[in-house]
Amino acid sequence: MKLFSSLYTRAMLWSRHRHAPWYLGGMSFAESSFFPVPPDVMLAPMSLANPSKAWRFALITTLASVAGGLFGYAIGHYAFDAIEPWLRVSRYWDSYQAALDWFGRWGFWAIFVAGFSPIPYKVFTIAAGALSMALLPFTLASLIGRGIRFFLVAGLMAWGGERMETALHRYVDRLGWATIALIVIGALFYQGTGAS
Repeated sequence: MKLFSSLYTRAMLWSRHRHAPWYLGGMSFAESSFFPVPPDVMLAPMSLANPSKAWRFALITTLASVAGGLFGYAIGHYAFDAIEPWLRVSRYWDSYQAALDWFGRWGFWAIFVAGFSPIPYKVFTIAAGALSMALLPFTLASLIGRGIRFFLVAGLMAWGGERMETALHRYVDRLGWATIALIVIGALFYQGTGAS
């Protein structure tokens, strides 16, 4: 199914829009607290289209994502009772429960791993607020985890240039489905280890 290649083509068009950095910042902020689409879908093609600005795009993505994470933290801290009924019936409830377990085991490192990995970061920001995690460690872990992820994406795309763009366009559907498969396998493995 050619799902990812069509999204990729659309994101490449958006990435060349004159307001693309604003769109990227908005998407990065929203994804950290409530929006389901990760900012990588815009960051990668923007870095390919404008390699000289890749680091700037990564910085925008990182700072906006951390700001969105702080908003998610505030939601968890001040409004968790209001969103809990929705969260319980959403597809994020199991992830939220996993986030609580991770905080119990690893604290700071839970936010760092969530910031870097494809795990839903927004769930961890809300959980951190609900658990009243210290704000400074939360912010530092978010900056490091999110920064590593987004600078790595931007750097790889800028370094690869047209060759990377061509290869990515050719294999984007396979990579997309492989990523989904890895996330599902990781979730199943985590549930298996959490149950034991």
